Amino acid sequence: MAEVDLATVFDAEPVACAVISPDLEFVAVNQAYERLAGPREQLIGRRVFDVLPGGTDGENAAHWRSALEWVLAEAQPYVMPWGRYDAQVPGRPGVYEKRYWSTVNAPLLDADGRVALIIHRIEDITAFIEQLRDERPQGVEVPVDLLRVEVELYVRSRELQSVNHRLRQAQREERQASAELRETVRRQRQEVADASHDLRSPLTGLQMRLESALAEPDVDSREVLHAALQDAERLSDIVSDLLELARLDSGAPAATEPVELCDLVRDALARHTCALALHTSLEPPAVVDGSRTGLLRLLANLLANAERHARSRVEVSVACDGGEAVLQVADDGPGIPPDERQAVFRRFYRRADARRADPNGTGLGLAIALQTAKAHHGTLQIADRPSGTCMVLRIPLQPAA
Repeated sequence: MAEVDLATVFDAEPVACAVISPDLEFVAVNQAYERLAGPREQLIGRRVFDVLPGGTDGENAAHWRSALEWVLAEAQPYVMPWGRYDAQVPGRPGVYEKRYWSTVNAPLLDADGRVALIIHRIEDITAFIEQLRDERPQGVEVPVDLLRVEVELYVRSRELQSVNHRLRQAQREERQASAELRETVRRQRQEVADASHDLRSPLTGLQMRLESALAEPDVDSREVLHAALQDAERLSDIVSDLLELARLDSGAPAATEPVELCDLVRDALARHTCALALHTSLEPPAVVDGSRTGLLRLLANLLANAERHARSRVEVSVACDGGEAVLQVADDGPGIPPDERQAVFRRFYRRADARRADPNGTGLGLAIALQTAKAHHGTLQIADRPSGTCMVLRIPLQPAA
């Protein structure tokens, strides 16, 4: 799809539009606005009231000042009553012709919700007014009140079309939000069920071992205690992972510091015992602002995942790409099919080969890694490669001092 040139679209808009600063000066106008108010070089940088028909102190200026100041104060659109604004005929100084305008002013908000600019739209309804008058019998004057009512009906009908469009858009957004909410509830229910299942298994095992030990006094207590300890450790791992996910989901701020990823990898590998060939490619410096503990846990999860699936080797690399630090952990295993690459980051999701390789895994490692990456304003994805799996972490580099 071709990129849309919004400046060209704005300039070609058939309705007269202008952009006004909070100081009520013209910032930009389109061609249709030029046809109403004059060349843009005579408008840009000037105050609105210096350009309006009727001068800076007239009734028109008072109405417009009230409308624009209300938009700035309330950050809401303001529809002005239609009115007559006699405009000078281009190229004929001192010669004016009747014009009737319908005007809407709408705020453009910045990231903090403050009014950064005002979108000012004028619709020339002179032809409609004249048509109303032409339809009257000759010599019959159109009552001003009746004319006002008819024009208001015309203007409001145009606005109603816009409102209907926005309403349909809001309904679409509401349906989408409702669908997303239902999906969130479904996922949460599934996660609760998965967590209950994973917690139940070691609890059941622990209970059975203790009951068996009580029922058989001659059983080897050390063997029972050793098995019970394994169940307790698995329970501890699951609870620890669930607590970490809850902390990440809450968005609770974590203490951050400058972390050099190459040093982080060396530290992680020094703690990690790998039975496979381990290859590294580290290109310092790759300094990010983050939680050293959180990033160590992320890397440990990626290493454990790679080792679980690798046939003979695991590769770890760190490099810089533009303004990002890039950490990659790859294995030479069977790889992950493209249609499962998003699923593996779901909580408690475990592929069949992962269950065979590590029956006691929780299925939360990659979910925690993904949430940790997001907490560091980064991404974690699976890269395309001919064989094996390559996890790619990207985190913004710390700005240079």
